[in-house]
Amino acid sequence: MTELKPPFTDIDIQTVDNGFYEGYSLPITLASKIAFALLTAWALLRPGSAEAILSLLNTEILGVFNLFYILAVGVFAWFLIAVAVIPSSGRRKLGRPDEKPEFSNFSWFAMMFGAGLGVGLMVYATAEPLNLWAANPEIIKGSVVPNSPEAIQSAYRYTFLHYGMHAWGIYVVTGLCLAYYAYTRDMPLTIRTALTPLFGRYLNGLAGHVVDVLGVIATILGVAVTIGFGISQLVEGLYSISGMEWLLQPGQDGGPPMPSAVGLIAALIVVMALSTASAVSGVGRGVKYLSNLNLVLSTILLLVFIFFGSFVFAMTTYGTALVDYVLHFPAMSLQAYRTGTALGDWQAGSTTFYWAWWIAFSPFVGLFLARISRGRTVREFVFGAVVMPSLVCFAWMTILGGTSIDLELSGVADGTIIAASLTNKLFATLQFILGDQVYAIVTVMCVVLILTFLVTSADSGLLVINTIMAGGEAETDTRHRILWGVLLTLVIAALILAGGGGLMVLQSAMMIGALPFAFVMMAMCVSLAKALYRDHHRDRWAEKNGQTA
Repeated sequence: MTELKPPFTDIDIQTVDNGFYEGYSLPITLASKIAFALLTAWALLRPGSAEAILSLLNTEILGVFNLFYILAVGVFAWFLIAVAVIPSSGRRKLGRPDEKPEFSNFSWFAMMFGAGLGVGLMVYATAEPLNLWAANPEIIKGSVVPNSPEAIQSAYRYTFLHYGMHAWGIYVVTGLCLAYYAYTRDMPLTIRTALTPLFGRYLNGLAGHVVDVLGVIATILGVAVTIGFGISQLVEGLYSISGMEWLLQPGQDGGPPMPSAVGLIAALIVVMALSTASAVSGVGRGVKYLSNLNLVLSTILLLVFIFFGSFVFAMTTYGTALVDYVLHFPAMSLQAYRTGTALGDWQAGSTTFYWAWWIAFSPFVGLFLARISRGRTVREFVFGAVVMPSLVCFAWMTILGGTSIDLELSGVADGTIIAASLTNKLFATLQFILGDQVYAIVTVMCVVLILTFLVTSADSGLLVINTIMAGGEAETDTRHRILWGVLLTLVIAALILAGGGGLMVLQSAMMIGALPFAFVMMAMCVSLAKALYRDHHRDRWAEKNGQTA
């Protein structure tokens, strides 16, 4: 066995020494700002053009890259399973051998949960099972009838697919790659670092800047879509409490009422103001305390559904759905349908949309997971950030969504919940299981929970964006956090207005921004596999020759 040369760790990201941009990489910062300034101006000045072109590009991407997205995400999930199971990689510590985790398990999980899927769960815990109960591959094939008892199993199979190990695996691939190099090799906590085993010193120049800018773009667009859905539900909740008619507008094509553009912009300003203030306080204070509050309020909401909802139905569904999900996990990981067919169009608009959303979200969540996971082993990181959150998401989907389905199956809801808008299905369900007074109290709590989830997602995103632009430095200039809070607000507002108050333009922009980073993530997996293999080889050589690895 021959000795391998030491790994390349000499990442040199040039930052400004003084002035307003002190501590920041000028190429990354200016390129990111110019890109989003142009996008904002385009959406505000030419909303019709922005909507048409972004929608067309989105459609083309879904058609051409559907197979790539499905296979890539399947590879991410199986790659993480292999890394965690193999003893030599699974037991590696993300940090020094004697290093302890910075955060308690409770705070670690709370921050991870709030940043990863908090807002999504509030919107989709009821909406996703109901939507898939009406349309999923088994229904399209004609195997089961929509909205029937027989359709429940396949509805939850794909619900668990979209919010389970594949979804969290996307985040953890990015997070593990970043944490491994940052804490075992003392390298900058930024996107380009994860590709050093493949490209080495070439990442010190233009190539590295491009990778980091792609990370910033994906992060902003992923956070923007999440905030867009969250403020939509926030407006629905505020309307339920206050009855203020200006918060809603007539739905499209005779559909249910939807949040108005004015209501969305007002909610956006409030959320982003609070998020920026929290981001200024940093991870150890604002983000940590808000995340803990999120977890407490989430538990209370879950208890409301346990005591007043269809808990027995939900738990029965959970058990059977989990077994069904595990059995179909290998097939769903690699099963892609041809676009242009009914199955392919469903997959492109549903599963592939989610994969692109999670990929766009992954630089933010992944880097954030890396920041809070120092001192944990690779196996602990994979298990704690993939398996445990998945099981919690499944519980949310079956307890909340199962209650909605049970109300519809029994005829109590009589189609009311199904007919409700995407972001109003939660409140529509609560109206059937609670009395007026209790409903009013729980709705207020839900509004607070949505608000804190939104603030947690946005402030974490602002911290991550600034970390990337500062060459991996965790402590960044307060002025830039505030500036990016304003810029993120303008981007989201512009895309909402370009879509006439809807979220389609926001979603299209996110899908387009996610694609380049999906290729970066594939390279990350190859890079980490190479690093783990070579580090194991170095350890064995050092052991054989009586040296300290």
